[in-house]
Amino acid sequence: MKTIEIKSIIHEYSSLDELSPESKNLCALALEAAKTAYAPYSKFQVGATIMLENGVVVKGSNQENMAYPSGLCAERVALFYANSTYPDQAVEAIAVTAIHNGSQVDYPISPCGSCRQVIAETKQRFNKKIKILLYSSDKILEINDSDMLLPLSFAIDD
Repeated sequence: MKTIEIKSIIHEYSSLDELSPESKNLCALALEAAKTAYAPYSKFQVGATIMLENGVVVKGSNQENMAYPSGLCAERVALFYANSTYPDQAVEAIAVTAIHNGSQVDYPISPCGSCRQVIAETKQRFNKKIKILLYSSDKILEINDSDMLLPLSFAIDD
């Protein structure tokens, strides 16, 4: 028998001022992106921003649809746009936040399972760590490697 230990390291910040200028900017832009969400059913507007290795920042917001589950999460909107528009650029970082009932959420939200898998495959595609920033009005959680969100992601070895 072999024992495998899985450990996640998460850095918690109480203010955007504690972050690097790039991370601070990504979080602020994620909040702007959340305001563009189409969320008439859940009233839960999510915004995501992605920093590519070439410095380009891509925004995404959740897009709901009455024919659930036809909508799409903010993280996948941004990732799919980035991967299709900049196919040769690795993702450096992703920031995610949400607005509910008109105010930014008090506690950081994290990507759903489907988004975690897309993030994991994006990391595998470029063989480069992806930093995750989960931003709320009260705190920011920083995860320096997306593997900590989904350590046993689906993968196929060639």
